[in-house]
Amino acid sequence: MTKMEPEEQAQLIKENPHLQAYLENIKDKIGDPVFYSQVPREVRDESYPNFIYPTKGVVFIHIYRTQDMDEPEYHVVEPSLDDDIRIKMEIILKKIVEKAPTKKSVLLDDEMKEILKELIDENVIVDERAAAAPAKLKKGKAPPKVRMTSYQKSVIQYDVIKNIVGGGPLEAFMRDPYLEDIHFVAGEKIHLFHKIYGMIKTNVLVNEKDAPIFTRAISEKMGSPVSEGRPIVDGVLPDGSRGNIIYSSAVSIKGPSMTIRRFTETPISVTQLIKWGTLNASVAAYLWLCLQYGRSFFLCGGTACGKTTTMNAIIPFIPPEKKIFTAEGTPELQVPHTVWQRLLTKATGPKEGQVDLFDLLKAALRSRPDYIIPGEVRGAEGNIVFQAMQTGHPCMTTFHAGTVTQVIQRFTGDPINVPKTFMDNLDFVLIQLAIERDGKLIRRVTSLDEIEGYNREVDGIMARTAFTWKADEDIHQFKANRNSFILEEKIAKNAGYTDKSEIYTEHERRKHILDRMVEEEIMDYYEVVQCIWGFYRDAEKGLPISV
Repeated sequence: MTKMEPEEQAQLIKENPHLQAYLENIKDKIGDPVFYSQVPREVRDESYPNFIYPTKGVVFIHIYRTQDMDEPEYHVVEPSLDDDIRIKMEIILKKIVEKAPTKKSVLLDDEMKEILKELIDENVIVDERAAAAPAKLKKGKAPPKVRMTSYQKSVIQYDVIKNIVGGGPLEAFMRDPYLEDIHFVAGEKIHLFHKIYGMIKTNVLVNEKDAPIFTRAISEKMGSPVSEGRPIVDGVLPDGSRGNIIYSSAVSIKGPSMTIRRFTETPISVTQLIKWGTLNASVAAYLWLCLQYGRSFFLCGGTACGKTTTMNAIIPFIPPEKKIFTAEGTPELQVPHTVWQRLLTKATGPKEGQVDLFDLLKAALRSRPDYIIPGEVRGAEGNIVFQAMQTGHPCMTTFHAGTVTQVIQRFTGDPINVPKTFMDNLDFVLIQLAIERDGKLIRRVTSLDEIEGYNREVDGIMARTAFTWKADEDIHQFKANRNSFILEEKIAKNAGYTDKSEIYTEHERRKHILDRMVEEEIMDYYEVVQCIWGFYRDAEKGLPISV
C-alpha cells in the first residue's frame, strides 16, 4: 500500500509543525493533499494531482496542479527558523566552533555530517516542554547544554548540515529518491527530471547575486574548483552524483548554470522495469540465461535513455559466487555480489598519477575476474574490451548508439578500430531508447540483436534479431523463439543440453518466475536479488513465492 494510513499521516503532521503550518496555509487554495509513503506511477495520469511524500529527515515534497496552472509543480516543504530556534542554533554553532578542534580530522562529507550530529547531540538536552528559548539565552548567557524539543533539534541539525556540508539550496533535492536530474540556472526556478513526472518546475530559486558563490561551493565539493579562468567543469559530488557547471557569464549568458545527474542509492529492480514496460519478462529471462552462462553484450542507446539503470537492474542475474570488476569514470554501477572490485579513473594530479579507463581495464585483466563491466565505452578502450572477450572474460558495457549497425560501424571505424573478425566475440547488442509517447517520455528496449560473426564473402558482420518492440501495441516480441543463435549455439551446447530445444523450455521457466515476481509485487531491488540467488541455490524451492 503506497498511500499512507490516516494514523501514520496524523503522526507525521504532529511530529512536523512546519508541515502542519504548510497544510493550513494551502488548505483553502488547493485542498487536502493525499499522502504517499511511496509514489505510485499512476499519479502521472491524473489531470490535477495533489499529493505529498516524505524524503529523508524533515523535508517533504508537494506536487500539485490547480486549474489555473498549465503544468504540475514541485514544491519543497522544509522547516524555516523561527526566533526561538534561531537563538538556540546560534548557541549551538558557537559550541560547534569551540569543540570541533577536539574531534578527529575528517576528509569525507559523510564523516563531517557524523561529527556535526555528534557535536549537536553533545550540546543538546531534549525536553519536549522547552519550546521557547529561555530569557537567559537571549541575553547571551549560554548554559553548558541547550534545552530544546526533539523537533527543534531535528530542524537545527537539518539546517546546520544543509548549509555547512550539504547541498545548500539543493539539499532538499539531494534527499529525494525520485529525482534523476537537477537543472539550475541563476535567477530562475530550478527544474528537475522526476522519475514519474519527467521535467517539472520547482518553487526553489537561487538569485543572480548568490549563484556565483553557490556554484563555486558545489564545484569545490566535486574537487574541480570553477573560476573565470576555468569556466566549465565536470566532477562527482560526495554522494556519487555527477555535476556539470558552466560558471562564467561570458560563456553562460544568464549567469552560472549547473546540471546534476543524481546517484541512486538503491537501484531499480528488473521486476520494476518489467512492470513499467521498459522490457518484458521474456527479454529479462533471455538476459538471465546469458548472464548466467557468461555471454558478452553491449547495452546501447542515447543520452538519458536509462542504460545504466537497466544495467544495474540485470547485474543480479550474474551468479552470486562470481568475481566482478567494474571500471568507471563516475561511480554509477552497483553490484550486490560479495566479490566486487570497484575501479575508478583518476583525472586529477600529476600526469604520471592519472589513470584512465584503458589503464583500469588492463589492470582488471590481470586479476582474472569472472565478469568485467566497464561503465561506458567511448573510445580506444573499446579495443581492450574486445581483447578481454577474446581471452575468455565476459564483458558487458554501455555505449552511445541507436542501432546494432551503428555499434558495428563505430567499433570497426576510428578511433576504436576493432578488426571485423573480432566482432564475433560480442554475443548481442541491446538497444534502449527514450521515446516521446502521448506527451510523456517512456523508456523502452527497442531491439536485441544477436551477433553471429564475420562473413568473409560479404566482408560484413552477420546479425540476427532476437527481440523487437512493436510501438503501436507497446509490446516486445521474441522473434528468435526456436531460432536463437546465442541460446542454441552459445548456451545450450556449453551447458550440456542433449537437445538444444530444451533451452527454450528453460527460458519459459525463467520468464514464468519473473512474471510471478511481478504479480506478487516483488519490486524492491534487494528482494529481487534474494529471489534470483535463491533460485540459483535451490531452484523453485529457493523462491519465496509459489510458481
